[in-house]
Amino acid sequence: MPAPKQPLVFIVSGPSGSGKSTLVQKLLELPGTMLSVSCTTRKPRPTENAGKWYNFVTEAEFQQMVERGEFLESAQVFGKSWYGTPRKWLDEARHKGLDLVLEIDVQGAAQVKQKLPGAVAIFILPPSRQELERRLRERGQDSEEEIARRLEQARKEILAFREFYDFCVINEDLERAGREVQAIAIATRRRCDQNVEQVSKILDSFGG
Repeated sequence: MPAPKQPLVFIVSGPSGSGKSTLVQKLLELPGTMLSVSCTTRKPRPTENAGKWYNFVTEAEFQQMVERGEFLESAQVFGKSWYGTPRKWLDEARHKGLDLVLEIDVQGAAQVKQKLPGAVAIFILPPSRQELERRLRERGQDSEEEIARRLEQARKEILAFREFYDFCVINEDLERAGREVQAIAIATRRRCDQNVEQVSKILDSFGG
């Protein structure tokens, strides 16, 4: 019996307010994809349900998972909460024959690319600093200090993204950006190295 096919791994990152979570949903609209649910030590927001985007754990639980080697990547964000991607989602994607979508930050993307060089990393950019600030303020979730910190973090991430990312998508128009991330995924699936088995079968139909 052949071994399960290695899933494609799509990494999606971007500054807070760039719209990456919405674009991850666009990727998940494609057949054959599944979401990696991250673990975090931060408290859930009123609109969040455990298990949908995050599993919420205590710091002690998180550190135990680190010690057991359960994370594909983990990082502390803003010197506060910890976030991590459990390895089990990669195993589940392989078992189910699905491609895996990770929504993680630049620190996490660097770790995943080191372990999985074939992962496809997509960076979501806002059209401008002014538009990003407008979106952050419109959410009504952050203090002035937090907004300033997020804007500075966005600047640092944009400076660094070329080192780890294969594609960038500017989220100025959501519908167009959604089509772009889906096109990246579809094109990646059609790469020659992803279709060797299918091409071999077609060649066999010609007599080899």
